[in-house]
Amino acid sequence: MIPPQEASARRREIEDKLKQEEETLFFIRDSLEKSDQLTKNMVSILSSFESRLMKLENSIIPVHKQTENLQRLQENVEKTLSCLDHVISYYHVASDTEKIIKEGPTGRLEEYLGSMAKIQKAVEYFQDNSPDSPELNKVKLLFERGKECLESEFRSLMTRHSKVVSPVLILDLISGEDELEVQEEGPLEHLPEGVLQDVIRISRWLVEYGRNQDFMNVYYQIRSSQLDRSLKGLKEHFRKSSSSSGVPYSPAIPNKRKDTPTKKPTKRPGRDDTLDVETDAYIHCVSAFVKLAQSEYQLLMDVIPEHHQKKTFDSLIQDALDGLMLEGENIVSAARKAIIRHDFSAVLTVFPILRHLKQTKPEFDQVLQGTAASTKNKLPGLITSMETVGAKALEDFADNIKNDPDKEYNMPKDGTVHELTSNAILFLQQLLDFQETAGAMLASQETSSSATSYSSEFSKRLLSTYICKVLGNLQLNLLSKSKVYEDPALSAIFLHNNYNYILKALEKSELIQLVAVTQKTAERSYREHIEQQIQTYQRSWLKVTDYIAEKNLPVFQPGVKLRDKERQMIKERFKGFNDGLEELCKIQKAWAIPDTEQRDKIRQAQKNIVRETYGAFLHRYGSVPFTKNPEKYIKYRVEQVGDMIDRLFDTSA
Repeated sequence: MIPPQEASARRREIEDKLKQEEETLFFIRDSLEKSDQLTKNMVSILSSFESRLMKLENSIIPVHKQTENLQRLQENVEKTLSCLDHVISYYHVASDTEKIIKEGPTGRLEEYLGSMAKIQKAVEYFQDNSPDSPELNKVKLLFERGKECLESEFRSLMTRHSKVVSPVLILDLISGEDELEVQEEGPLEHLPEGVLQDVIRISRWLVEYGRNQDFMNVYYQIRSSQLDRSLKGLKEHFRKSSSSSGVPYSPAIPNKRKDTPTKKPTKRPGRDDTLDVETDAYIHCVSAFVKLAQSEYQLLMDVIPEHHQKKTFDSLIQDALDGLMLEGENIVSAARKAIIRHDFSAVLTVFPILRHLKQTKPEFDQVLQGTAASTKNKLPGLITSMETVGAKALEDFADNIKNDPDKEYNMPKDGTVHELTSNAILFLQQLLDFQETAGAMLASQETSSSATSYSSEFSKRLLSTYICKVLGNLQLNLLSKSKVYEDPALSAIFLHNNYNYILKALEKSELIQLVAVTQKTAERSYREHIEQQIQTYQRSWLKVTDYIAEKNLPVFQPGVKLRDKERQMIKERFKGFNDGLEELCKIQKAWAIPDTEQRDKIRQAQKNIVRETYGAFLHRYGSVPFTKNPEKYIKYRVEQVGDMIDRLFDTSA
């Protein structure tokens, strides 16, 4: 059972909580009533606001629509006014621009092109909107006049500012091409930068708006003339300078390519100075054409529309290219005439030119890329002509060596080297400078299939065969010529001198290596020929030494008195020797052996033979009483005989 006190306390606690709950419930009920009241008030306000908004909307929408219509009307009015101003401006274009167009574009191209743009737009407007109006004719005439002025300005700028390139600058361009090629801009400034920009702007305007291509003809005619004059100026520069200091070369930039002609080649004997100058000038003009044409194309690409560039360039270079080709054909023609005259040294002009044309051909082909086939074929045609005439010269030269007539009055009286020999060797030596060129000439005339794509080795063998042919022809001709001499000894000296000259010339140059390509024993063969001629010469002394040779001497006993017949025989032997010695020395003193070494060798060999034979004879009969006047027969001591032989082949002694 719960004690009374605890139950009383428990009840009081519950009553207190109940009282608190009632108070809370009352508070909540009161709050809900207030909230309902606020909600009713808010609904009332919103209903009122909605009513007012509807009234406002009903009032504003008509006003807004009216305002919008007014704005649209205002914009239309403004646009109309703007269009009117724009249209009216076209009617004023002629009067506004006429003065500018009349005065021309010189010095104010920007302003002028701006005026032309206005006129262009006016023309377009009237054509579209009022094709029958007089204003259209006005602006059309003004436009045509403006276009003519721009064309005239284009011509004027090109004419006034296109300058001939100086020879010194061209030579610098040729010699320093590698250094200049790395520059972004072209090595030559054909037009000042400001002028070039004006020319470009006029060109573009004429193409885009002027619908005109005549200016391209103007361009190529002016630039063609400058290119042609530049090359002619270079050639004239060579001619003027050649008389005093040789062919001029610019020292400004050192040469970097061995095939570029920048220094005067070694002078060859027998060549005409004028011919050398013309050759060097032509070679330089070929290189100059390539460089100037490259530069012209760079300039042309800025000025001429892309699809017209190749054709315009083709026209631009024609005069200069035709001039070069004509001059080349003149050289070929002169070579043909020289061949007829048997002036083969003059034909050598073709060789350096042909070599340079072949070296330059890749650059030529690159420059002429895109030009007409007739233009591209000009250089190959000239090369073919030069190869043909060069091959003809080589063939005729070999035939001329073989068939050179044996003219007695043309034979050296002293048996020295014949002019034919020296000329032949000189010609072959000159070919050494052009081995590839000469070999290619010979190969170009071959009809065999292997020649169509001949190698350098093939060409070298052909050249070796050719040189051997010339030397063989020369040897046959010399043998024939030697028969002109009545004295076999002089004939032998003549052949000896010529063979020795040929051998020494071969050994001193690369000719011996070229000959050895197809004829390994040539050197040995010439030495054998030379030795044979020395032996033939030595036989001429037999008629002297035979008089005193032991086999022809009388036999007698020492101390026994000689018979008259024996004394007479000894006298005849002395007299025969003396007369023969004097006669030979007199004759052979006038003969010549130009080679000092050979001359001394032949003298010494002959001296040894004669002195030995005469010494033995003198020793045997010098003290024999075969005459009362020994000084009449014993005219010479052994040393004197040697001295006399030492004076052989010496016209100065």
